[in-house]
Amino acid sequence: MFDFMAILTAFLVVAGVGLVLGVLLALFTHFFGIEDDPKFKAVRGALPGANCGACGFKGCDDYAKAVAEGRAAPNLCIPGGADTVAALSEVLGVEAEAAAPKVAFIHCNGVCGATSPKAEYDGMQTCKASSMVFGGAGSCVYGCIGCGDCASVCPADAICIRDGIAHVDPRACIGCMACTKACPKHIISMLPKDAVVANFCSNKEKGADARKNCKNACIGCKKCEKTCPNGAITVIDNNAIVDYEKCTHCGACAEACPTKCLKAVNFQ
Repeated sequence: MFDFMAILTAFLVVAGVGLVLGVLLALFTHFFGIEDDPKFKAVRGALPGANCGACGFKGCDDYAKAVAEGRAAPNLCIPGGADTVAALSEVLGVEAEAAAPKVAFIHCNGVCGATSPKAEYDGMQTCKASSMVFGGAGSCVYGCIGCGDCASVCPADAICIRDGIAHVDPRACIGCMACTKACPKHIISMLPKDAVVANFCSNKEKGADARKNCKNACIGCKKCEKTCPNGAITVIDNNAIVDYEKCTHCGACAEACPTKCLKAVNFQ
């Protein structure tokens, strides 16, 4: 038989110990706890709370702490834009310049007419799953898979799948970088919003192989590199890379590109 009194006594002892410890913890927190930094709270309150990591920190809390402690500039919040910069400047009592706005860009122009499937994929309809099977069903293993992982994580509905590949609406993009992290091919990057030219290809194969797999591929011919008067383009691994800090928007590279993978863009 159960000893009811013994069970009750044990229960009361445990409850009593818990109550005493709770009271002691509350007293310790009250007298010895560290108060929240009012500057941190003000900075955190001015941030949009997207926790996207576009600022280079893990989230808004980490960025707010760094700003409050003077370890980070107050103009790194891309989704917040000019309004957030103005609010942080007021909190800190400083004059801050707005960060150059950026937009997501998908470096692929492997539309249905330019490339073709090399296999029929019948698995999970996600880019991540498809890319694990022979690099995806498309003939170009560097190209957009088109299942829409990037579109599914975009909080601004700025990405759609059209003609077999993903497209970003630069006017809707908030620069949160969620799509860049979701893409298993790593073909999405953040470009300056004032960019006037971009490489629509991520293929790193040699010219003949690249063109065989996609009619719109970069062939690494270096005509763009040789044409650019400012050294803003470098061909690395058979693919043209634009240095936007050196680019003067002359457009000479786009005119020289034989496959037109380097094309004019307008993100404004």
